[in-house]
Amino acid sequence: LEPAAAVAAAADAVDAVDAIDLDRALTRLEAIDPDQARLVELRFFGGLTIEETAAAMQRSPATVKREWALAKGWLLRELTGRTDPD
Repeated sequence: LEPAAAVAAAADAVDAVDAIDLDRALTRLEAIDPDQARLVELRFFGGLTIEETAAAMQRSPATVKREWALAKGWLLRELTGRTDPD
């Protein structure tokens, strides 16, 4: 393979593994807290803003912000084993 093709193939493999890991983590989150899993789906996959997510979930924007921070921290720990965002 040419270097560009090799890099693209490697990137595709990493993306597939990341997608599988993310799906598994979201499944675990859904078992623990279905509302947080839905929030992640709306924000991450749906691209909704805090305000749009709050309206969809019938919650205040402040609650969505707080839950979003918790969900991101939980996913970070699940996917990387890390607890710090840096």
